[in-house]
Formats: sequence, structure tokens, C-alpha cells
Amino acid sequence: MATFHGGTNAVKQAAGNPLLQLLERLGYVVRGALYAVMGLLALGIAVGVGGGKTTDLNGSLVFLTGNQFGKLVLIVAAVGLAAYSLWGFIRAIYDPLHRGRGASGYAARLGFVTSAVSYAAIVILALQLLAGSGAPSGDSTQKTIASVLTHPAGGALTILIGLIAIVIGLGQFLEAYQANFAKDLKGAEMSQSERTWAIRFGRFGMFARGVVFVVIGWFVIQAGIHHDASQAQGFGGAFVFLLNQPFGRLLLGVIALGFVTLGLHSFACARWIRLMGSSA
Repeated sequence: MATFHGGTNAVKQAAGNPLLQLLERLGYVVRGALYAVMGLLALGIAVGVGGGKTTDLNGSLVFLTGNQFGKLVLIVAAVGLAAYSLWGFIRAIYDPLHRGRGASGYAARLGFVTSAVSYAAIVILALQLLAGSGAPSGDSTQKTIASVLTHPAGGALTILIGLIAIVIGLGQFLEAYQANFAKDLKGAEMSQSERTWAIRFGRFGMFARGVVFVVIGWFVIQAGIHHDASQAQGFGGAFVFLLNQPFGRLLLGVIALGFVTLGLHSFACARWIRLMGSSA
């Protein structure tokens, strides 16, 4: 038992390493840039500016690498997001943000694991691009659902995935309302104005992400019901759906701005989030 606790303490100590903390904060910066780019590109469509497009986090990464500094951007993104992915597992296992052991706490931990896996997938994409592989084509959500639908119980599994996406979206609405994430910030180091805006950005961004997750979940459920992967849509498809609704440009513009503010909130977290061993 003493050996187990000693090993746990050693892992916690390693997780609080200043260099790792610096890389985790870099991960928040990269994450913020990806969300901000996704939102700005969608906003370009909403306001009729040339060059606008709908995309997801993978597409945002590809967009950011389309310049002479592309390889450097990929290296920075891979390192930062790898650390951010590791931080997701640390949050889930050691609960440094004190989510607790109740139902809501375990739901939050599951969300941290899901986030960790999602960003690890983006790290793999960055490494593939560095190795010279071409940018992936097509909707990644459709590809994932297509592979699920090959399973004998693929239809039911796809519907379950869609329901989970909707639950995640509803959870984002709840988080936007409760703003529990405010406790994760080092308030003593922030001015009142900085804290107020960081919370506002987080609330608006999480609301926008919740809307998109609900839309994605609905489309995935339809793909499961009809056993047709082409009906599944990811972030890009959800943005197009919003654009095609009544007052679509306004609706898309609001949600796109929400993703921009989600990026700004991530930048704030890069500066003020409490990491493992950080002071409150």
C-alpha cells in the first residue's frame, strides 16, 4: 500500500513539473487558436466576407499551416496539444480541479477523458502532416460513423453516439449557466475586469458549442436510424445547417462569435488556469 501511494505521489509530482505546466498552458493557447480560427472562418460566411468557410478543429489546424511557417506551427501545435491531452487524463484521474466523486463529478471526468482523446487525435493529424501526408478530405464525423455502421449493431451504436453528443451539448448549456469553470481560474491573480470577461467568454463560448453539439447529435441519430453515414455531420455541417435556417446568417454569426469567444476563454485559461500543484 505504501508503494502504491508512493507511486501515486511520484506521478502527481511529475504532473506538477514546471516544464509540463508550461507546455499545458501552450496547449490552451493552441486550442484557443483552433477555436478562434473555426469561428472566424464561419463568421466570414455569415457576414459575406470572401474566404469564409465551415470547418472543424482539424480544418483549423490545416488552415493555420498554410503558410511558410507551417511546419513550425505543426510542431508547436503537436507539442502543446499533446501536453493538453495529458492534462485531460490528469484532470480525470487526480481531480486537481475538485470536481468531486458525485454523479456530476464523474460526468466531468468522463468529459476530460473524451477531450484528451479528441486532442490526441489532432496531435496524430499534426504528426501525419509533418511526415508529409496530405490533409484529410471529407467530414471526419462521417468517416467515423461509416466505420461504426459496419458493425452488426452499428445502427444502435450510432444512435447512442448521437444521444451522447446531445447530452454533451445540454451539459454545455448547464456549464454556461452555472459557470463552474470560474473556480478553475486563479482569481487572486486576476483583476475584476479580467475575471468578468474570462467568465463571459467562457459562458458564451460554451453555449455556442452546446448548440453545435446538439445539432451534430441530431444528425448522427438520423444516420443511425437510416443506416446512412452521409447523414452524419460534424462541426462544418452543423454550421451549414444553421446558415440554412431562417435568419441563418444572423444565427450562424452569433454561434461563430461564440466559438471565437471560446478561443479567447482558452487564451485566458492559458494564463490563469489552476494546473496540478498551482496555487489557488
